[in-house]
Amino acid sequence: MVDVLENKRAATRFRILVEIAERQPAVSQGEIAEAVGVTSQAVSEYIRDLVDEGLVEKEGRSRYRVTKEGVDWVFQSATDMRRFVDHVTDDVLGSVQEDAAIAEADLAEGQTVSLSLSEGLLHAAPGDDGGATGVTTTSAEAGSVVGVTGFEGVIDLEPGHVSVLQVPPVRSGAATDTADIASACENVSIVTAAGVEAVAALREAGVEPTTYFAAGEVAADAASRGMDAVVVATQDTVGRVTDALRDASVGYDVTQ
Repeated sequence: MVDVLENKRAATRFRILVEIAERQPAVSQGEIAEAVGVTSQAVSEYIRDLVDEGLVEKEGRSRYRVTKEGVDWVFQSATDMRRFVDHVTDDVLGSVQEDAAIAEADLAEGQTVSLSLSEGLLHAAPGDDGGATGVTTTSAEAGSVVGVTGFEGVIDLEPGHVSVLQVPPVRSGAATDTADIASACENVSIVTAAGVEAVAALREAGVEPTTYFAAGEVAADAASRGMDAVVVATQDTVGRVTDALRDASVGYDVTQ
């Protein structure tokens, strides 16, 4: 179990650190106490411990700031909670939900099927191959959509990787190396663009982007489904792209 969910003290530390980060550097312990649901004295004790542990630094009377170590702790705790929530929604609650899959053969209602991901889509094949399984809620012909419920097991999935390529904004007057872009996009199914210059650079390289809306979010979703992706982004928009990738906890690299 994630510490901040299993341990009340850890959960309170997490919330107080978040409240300090949101209000810093002028921190009202009374406001934090009201937001967290503890006494002002308890907040004072927590903050004193956080300062002693190097997660918060005191800059003066009622002035505090979360240190890099504190930010790292909050970020790691938030990531752990996100993974736990994903486990609950996908693995636990998902077992009682119905989902759609592509039938890999003719299937009858009530049939046990093996589940896999291919090109980012759920597929159902007859029988139990020892991995993730489900039970069909409809009948379906091969290649059509079938309903599946009663999920058990975990689908064997290697997360995809996202390569972020930067291109200069038009105002810089700098040239774009389209050969590198074309090479990076070879054998990659998902290519997104962030910014008009990125769309133009891809097309000049002979690559039509999958989308140029929500480029980071689309690439992150593809990677979470086991697909590699490329994002071409202007230097002005690359920050929004990497924010979306970090939020989704997918692996990525940025090159210029």
